[in-house]
Amino acid sequence: MKLTIGQEEFITGLQAVQNVVSSRSTLPILANVLLRTEGQNLVLTATDLDVTITKKVKASVEVDGKITLPVKKLHDIARETGGNQLTMELNGDSCRIESGAFSTRLNGLPAEEFPPLQEIESEINLKLEQKKIKSMLKRTVYAASNDENRYVLNGLYFSVKERKLTMVATDGRRLALSEEEVEQETEESTEIIVPTKAVQEVNRLLGEEGAVEIKITENQASFSAEDKEGQTTVQIVTKLVEGTYPNYKQVIPAESKHRISMDKEELLHAIKRASIMTSEKANSVKLRFSENNLLLTSNTPEVGESKETMAINYSGEETSIAFNPQFFIDPLTSLEEEEIYFEFTDQLSPGVIKVKQPFLYVIMPMRTT
Repeated sequence: MKLTIGQEEFITGLQAVQNVVSSRSTLPILANVLLRTEGQNLVLTATDLDVTITKKVKASVEVDGKITLPVKKLHDIARETGGNQLTMELNGDSCRIESGAFSTRLNGLPAEEFPPLQEIESEINLKLEQKKIKSMLKRTVYAASNDENRYVLNGLYFSVKERKLTMVATDGRRLALSEEEVEQETEESTEIIVPTKAVQEVNRLLGEEGAVEIKITENQASFSAEDKEGQTTVQIVTKLVEGTYPNYKQVIPAESKHRISMDKEELLHAIKRASIMTSEKANSVKLRFSENNLLLTSNTPEVGESKETMAINYSGEETSIAFNPQFFIDPLTSLEEEEIYFEFTDQLSPGVIKVKQPFLYVIMPMRTT
């Protein structure tokens, strides 16, 4: 292999794949990135055996070839070179890298030792705009659980049915749901759980332009991002979480007694201010709804107290509900809409946040003395 590549392109490729590389792996090859040529492109691949990321970048290729090199060292070299371009040339299991007056030789491992890249023989293919799936992920992934004892909740639930993609995340105390129409090659339906780590990488690597193709098999899923010309630039392949996702529809209230329209930014910043006066032990903000008024309060003996009022359009009976403030801040931060609708019944029933798009968020109240 012999090629010349722009410094920025090389750094972009390495940054795309290096997040899945673990420094604690017992397999040395997993600390390496697989480099291989493909036409006038350099293809970079990294994996932790659960999630595999492949990124394609432009290069001027003189001689084809492939090798694996330590991704962290390679990124440091690429970042610190003084020139705008790097020349790479293989010599056995090492690679000579030159840029301007700088020259170094980095030892690697044979490409043959890298875990084999599997072709995804998909049962279900979907296609939608990158910005749409990026928005869906942003609106839901924060609600996924990180409790290892509830492994089926450690990911994002995907349901494909009747050309509609539904994403759900829950940790048992709140639930986020988003839906979008999708292009689907077959009428088959499926339900899968994509691990949170893979979801975060998909969200990080998708852009605002082009499409993303999702392929789903019995135990794997792949997300392939395409540019405006329809060329695949990055692919994330992940194993799926085994198990059955709980019936999330049971926790969504069929109806609520009250529905209030509120300015998202005004509510978000009011809750953020109230949350300052909370602590780990007393982590709740109380919302008291009365005639055209919302009072937000927080009170922690060892910290202090906070009070703030908001004008709202409300004519029901006076009701107070306490929530974990972060559970309110997360969805409000993820939404692009300026107006949200908050639905509730009483202090013991879940609250629901909705917008004019196919999205909803259920939040369980906190009991206060």
